[in-house]
Amino acid sequence: MSKIFITGSSDGLGLLSAQALAKRGHAVTLHARNESRAADVLVADLASLEETKRLAAQLNERGPWDAVVHNAGIMTRRPGGGGGGGGGDKKNELFAVNTLAPYVLTCLVRPPAGRYVFLSSSMHVGGDASLRDVEGAGYSDTKLHNVMLAKWFARRLEGVDCSSMDPGWVPTKMGGAGATDDIGKSVATYVLLAEGAAAEVKEAGAGSYWRDSRVKAPIAAAGDEAMQDRLVEMLKGISGVLPPE
Repeated sequence: MSKIFITGSSDGLGLLSAQALAKRGHAVTLHARNESRAADVLVADLASLEETKRLAAQLNERGPWDAVVHNAGIMTRRPGGGGGGGGGDKKNELFAVNTLAPYVLTCLVRPPAGRYVFLSSSMHVGGDASLRDVEGAGYSDTKLHNVMLAKWFARRLEGVDCSSMDPGWVPTKMGGAGATDDIGKSVATYVLLAEGAAAEVKEAGAGSYWRDSRVKAPIAAAGDEAMQDRLVEMLKGISGVLPPE
């Protein structure tokens, strides 16, 4: 049995994956953005840097963890919201939730989880690999950041498995009812990576990128180690959170 935490798991793919993992005997802890959506889950608005830090502290109190799945993500700014930015002033919620929160949680959870899964998208191919405006990032940019972070943390965290995945265009609240990809295949990929026990996962190598339970090749820019280093340095400066040594 593994002890697994999944962000953004009060509904959608996060909840479906949590249910699938629980049925397989794992102890899964859920996360919701606010108390109105919470029932026996950890609560934090990942658009807030301070709430994300508090969530990391809660995880450390309840740890250690076998796996943390960075599932939470948004495509557009929520009504009435902006973003988290570095100072909690809500400049760009997309950046705060999709990029900064996974970085902060991975840095602050101690001891590190045995596995980290970063949720990306096929739309990462349209991301700006130059990192010219990280805090002003759009959705595609943040999904590229997730691939880069998985690869960077795979290099930095010895003995820890880090991967990223494309769930496909599936019929969730975010994907919409017209989505044409198989949500069952997406859930299966979540389960495969969260468990981390299958031979194909162990053979995939550090920072691998997945779709439909198979290793795929992200855009070449995601593998640029110098740019990965630059992204992490920028996130460190924005958040004030130091990366693990």
